[in-house]
Amino acid sequence: MKKLIIINGPNLNLLGKRETNIYGNLTFTEFFDDIKGKYPDVQLDYYQSNIEGELIDKLHEVGFSFDGVILNAGAYTHTSIGIGDAIKGIETPVVEVHISNTFGREEFRHQSYISPNAKGVILGFGLQSYELAIQSF
Repeated sequence: MKKLIIINGPNLNLLGKRETNIYGNLTFTEFFDDIKGKYPDVQLDYYQSNIEGELIDKLHEVGFSFDGVILNAGAYTHTSIGIGDAIKGIETPVVEVHISNTFGREEFRHQSYISPNAKGVILGFGLQSYELAIQSF
């Protein structure tokens, strides 16, 4: 059984409430319960933090024992050299995920410090981006 973790960064705890025109009406908990049922042969874990250092600590914790990390670092994608370095320092492959098409948004969202160290990048498919990432493992 594959062991994957979804790690979400800042403000993703507000899914279903925040900018529903971009992110939809579903909470991440509702979505996560649904995908666990769709992938019974995958052990799926979930972690969310609004704090950069906690995201780095979680990457270090799982980065040598999980089969994959699905990471939506939110705004830290565009600002955190530290998260990019954490991904470079672990063995577990990381797929960068974004709900929206970041290239169709503000220009500062076009830069990612995660992409150079990620196995791949999936963006713009709504919450289905996470499912595509699961399927990539």
